[in-house]
Amino acid sequence: MKDSRNSSNPVYSKNTIEFVAVAKSFCDFLEELEHVDKPKFLETMVRLLPLLYLKGTFLPETEPIGDEQAEVFATEVQYAVLVSTIAELLGSDDAYLEVFHPDMSLSDNFLSASISENIADVWQDIYNFVETFRQGYDEAMNNALYNCRMNFSSYWGQSLVNVMRALHNVFYKETDIEDENL
Repeated sequence: MKDSRNSSNPVYSKNTIEFVAVAKSFCDFLEELEHVDKPKFLETMVRLLPLLYLKGTFLPETEPIGDEQAEVFATEVQYAVLVSTIAELLGSDDAYLEVFHPDMSLSDNFLSASISENIADVWQDIYNFVETFRQGYDEAMNNALYNCRMNFSSYWGQSLVNVMRALHNVFYKETDIEDENL
């Protein structure tokens, strides 16, 4: 019987392991938001999200194994609490103008987006991925890797990039205010 924990298995590749580490840091940080103030949240997100994006671009290709659907760990309640917590933390800075939405070219109005909802959208996929890897079953991890990579290219990667632009703006606005008060 061949050991599946070798370098040819994408689940155990260097790029996957590095992504898992960053993804876990992202989830762990968001689980501790009640102990975080707005400046710390902004500082962490403007540093962690680009790293998550970068590591996402290196996820290896794989094909799903079997017909089983990936297990979903993130609940609607967790999602709603995360959105609410981040929105409260950011206050009026939570909303931003969305310029890359597909409907933007069809609209005469500005489209608004929410930092809290975008981060929670990214968190859903990442949390499900991390929790699957935490269980340690090769087939499930392979399928979670497949789903994560596909969802990165089609959904949460774009959400992450969009929210980074908004976070950058808020972070440096906050930093400039702090510098002026010195």
